[in-house]
Amino acid sequence: MNAFSRQTKSWMALGGVVAVAAIALFGTLPTLGADAGSAAHSAQEVVHGAVGHGGADHGHAAVSVFSLKQIAHSYLTAYMFCLSLCVGSLFLTLVHHLFDAGWSASIRRVTETVASLLFPWMLILALPILGFAWTGNLHAWFKINPADDHSLDVKKVLFNPMAFTVMVPVLITVLGLLARQIRAWSIAQDKDGAAHWTSKSRKLSAGGIFIFAFGVTLLCFLLMKSLQHQFFSTMYGVYFFAGSVWTTLITLYLLTMWLAQPGRPLEKVYFKRQQQDLAVLFFAFTVFYAYIHFSQYFLIWNAALPEETFWYVRREVGSWKWVGMLILFGHFFVPFLLLLNQDIKRNMSVMIPVGAWAWLMQYVDMTYNVMPVLHPEGLHLTLWDPIFWMGMSVLLGRLFWSEYQKNPPYPLKDPRLQEAIVHHEVPAPGASAAH
Repeated sequence: MNAFSRQTKSWMALGGVVAVAAIALFGTLPTLGADAGSAAHSAQEVVHGAVGHGGADHGHAAVSVFSLKQIAHSYLTAYMFCLSLCVGSLFLTLVHHLFDAGWSASIRRVTETVASLLFPWMLILALPILGFAWTGNLHAWFKINPADDHSLDVKKVLFNPMAFTVMVPVLITVLGLLARQIRAWSIAQDKDGAAHWTSKSRKLSAGGIFIFAFGVTLLCFLLMKSLQHQFFSTMYGVYFFAGSVWTTLITLYLLTMWLAQPGRPLEKVYFKRQQQDLAVLFFAFTVFYAYIHFSQYFLIWNAALPEETFWYVRREVGSWKWVGMLILFGHFFVPFLLLLNQDIKRNMSVMIPVGAWAWLMQYVDMTYNVMPVLHPEGLHLTLWDPIFWMGMSVLLGRLFWSEYQKNPPYPLKDPRLQEAIVHHEVPAPGASAAH
């Protein structure tokens, strides 16, 4: 009965988030006639401003807080933040099996569960995005004739309404089913302890990592990069991937730390050494993210091609310049300098604020990608931003907890579990092990 109640509440919460987006979409339908009438003109303005004028917009009127465009862009920003956590968890699960890792066996169930939220939950939450796109309030190229826009014409195989409508749900579903299959085999192993479940997961992960790379790249291209379809970058998918894993690692760090408290599920299988390893990985991806992001900027800026540089030119206008500086220092220098100290990696009074800061920086990064399309003059926050960000994050947190409680909190009969349990400091003579 309790499980049924939890599942019912989860469905109600999911319905609430989708309902807010749906009400916003259909509640303003009377304005769609006017919006549609100016859609082609606005779309041509975007193309002209982006390529002909280096990405700067001229003469754009302020966007109302209650406009569909504002709601759509705020929703997409929150969605990309939550999607980054799910795909980051899927990556960590796949890598665990690919490298036959032992130290992470006891915490793998956490990443398995977060990754499994891709299907059906993230798929359902993607539906309003399709609605916003089709009504011309999100992706401008939905209302542009490729014959009138060369940059769209050469990409029309991918950037066309039908391909977008089919590929986004299919990609999310494929990634979600991949995550659920690995999780299902892991749970099956809890019952019989058969080693062939581990072998199956490893083989699937070997092919799954290519599916992951292809799927995540296409998803971020379709959902976020194509907001400015003229933009060209071969590093954009890696850039989104780096930020996703970075955010997931600190989330996993804080979540497993909480689950390992006395009286909680991971108390006897999670130790300080694993906590240290997660912090080290978080530190590594702090550097990797900075390297990828700077490399993209450096190569594009030096090549000086209009179809690439306009993306950064637009983000040097008004307050967007300072948002970029915040990402530079907040996404890299702050965590990098803090985590150089070995002791801080285990200091909860420091790592908890670092985690909250990392979530904020990831959201700011998604905002930096999405919002300049709507507000080229500078950062413009509305109530929709925290409503969708907090609402969607809390919803996924509740869904995670509901799914996590349905099965054992860690792989009970994983062949590498014992290795994870003893993966902590060997005590000095006369001293006790650090837990």
